[in-house]
Amino acid sequence: MNRTTLSLIAVATALAAVTGFAAVSAPDPVDSTATAKTPARLPVERSSLLCPAPSTSELAETVYTSFTPAGTTGAGTGGAAELAPSAAPLTDTDPADDEKTTDEDKAKDDKAQDDEAKDDEAQAPAADGADAKAKPFLALKEPGKPVSGTKKGADAPALVGAATGPLAPGWTAQQTTTVTAGDSRGLLGMTCTAPGTDFWFPGASTDKSRQDYVHLTNPDDTAAVADIALFGKEGTLKSDTGEGIPVPARSSVPVLLSTLTGEAEPNVTVHVSTRTGRVGAVVNATEEKTGGDWLAASADAAPRAVLPGIPGDATSVRLVVFAPGEDDAELKVQLAGKSGTIVPSSAAEPLNVKSGMTASLDLGDLTKGEAGAVRIGPAEGGRETPVVAALRVVRGKGTDQEVAFIPATGPVTERATVADNRAKGSTLTLTAPDKSAKVKVTASAGSGGGEQVVKTYTVKGGTTLAVTPPVPAGLKGSYALTVEPESGGPVHAARALAVTQDGVPMFTVQTLPDDRGMVSVPATKEDLSVLK
Repeated sequence: MNRTTLSLIAVATALAAVTGFAAVSAPDPVDSTATAKTPARLPVERSSLLCPAPSTSELAETVYTSFTPAGTTGAGTGGAAELAPSAAPLTDTDPADDEKTTDEDKAKDDKAQDDEAKDDEAQAPAADGADAKAKPFLALKEPGKPVSGTKKGADAPALVGAATGPLAPGWTAQQTTTVTAGDSRGLLGMTCTAPGTDFWFPGASTDKSRQDYVHLTNPDDTAAVADIALFGKEGTLKSDTGEGIPVPARSSVPVLLSTLTGEAEPNVTVHVSTRTGRVGAVVNATEEKTGGDWLAASADAAPRAVLPGIPGDATSVRLVVFAPGEDDAELKVQLAGKSGTIVPSSAAEPLNVKSGMTASLDLGDLTKGEAGAVRIGPAEGGRETPVVAALRVVRGKGTDQEVAFIPATGPVTERATVADNRAKGSTLTLTAPDKSAKVKVTASAGSGGGEQVVKTYTVKGGTTLAVTPPVPAGLKGSYALTVEPESGGPVHAARALAVTQDGVPMFTVQTLPDDRGMVSVPATKEDLSVLK
């Protein structure tokens, strides 16, 4: 095997590590202009997503939405994108009882389905034997049109899914749960994650007023082993149970953070890593007075970070930062708002982040009625120290408060998508931290009908533009938003979804990192399809 072949395989292996589960096609061997120095941009051919069990509340109602953007050149035809329940553990119940439960569960599921998307969905009966795999809960049929399904109650399972062919590039799934009462009440939203081996979650907590669970979901047919490390304001929190946590094949394991340590801290950074295998990881955070939401992993550690999507009516914002390396960080904290970038009064002094310790800064109601994004970077004279970061954001006052979390997110380099947007309640924020940028936003067809709409926005450098996104003509059901930069500097994006329930301003915010649906592959004149 020559060096060209080894290089191509190395790229495909690296891609799988980044996206969780991906494959690419070999470049056309008859392209006489291709050289090893001219990479080809190719769509991924396979990707995977994981959605944790959404809630333990009987009052929960969860909407799942699956979507792949249309128009990826070279993606081919055919393919599939399916989300199915992770395999249930074996029990000692009588087979007849299993069959009865299956019929009852299926009847409840069918009743709860979204009428506008029921032709696109498939329910998941129990497996016929230990080695059988569950049938799809959601099956996406074509790019450009989302499908959705609904599950009520506390028995909604974790979902494991894979997409192939033209449905793989940019495939995304959204899980949105409404809980009307109880400690976990609120609107809890998350973009289902790709599996990986390393995750950072600043903004978690082991405080008595919080119940934070790390959900570990294993998509593979072999067990994974994970470690969970916790870091507070003084460094590592002592734990005897955070190492060597087994995650069985095709299963999801929730781990309550407060059971891993006896130290109660309001601001904690969680590090999830795997010894063997890979998992999807996300934190479910519940507070006594402000409900709950999902905390997604921060972008990879970097000297600078952007945290977009803060609502204009936020009443409280807290920044949590962690420096995973050996150096301390001295950070300048800024707000990129409608008119420009400023240093808020609550961040007049640089934020000092000691190596291996979690630092926090209460920013108050810094947006003052205008949506914005927090920018952090080295203070004047400070060194370029990589950090991870997240925001805890609260809307409302008194007993009518709701919490959400916003992790640091990278720019949209080629394309990013978020599903489950509604005719009312969606807000798209676009932040251009440096140069001005021109951005194309596509509102897809609806899950139950409607035609896509495309609109272009210009975001001035150093500002955040918050817009009510375009709504598909004749919309029925929900739709997806796809963001594609056309010119100018980098753009960071987020979508807020808001619903008012009994006077409580429920909301959730999802950032839009690049979908990594395309990859650069070294070109070659050799036909690699015959390699074994």
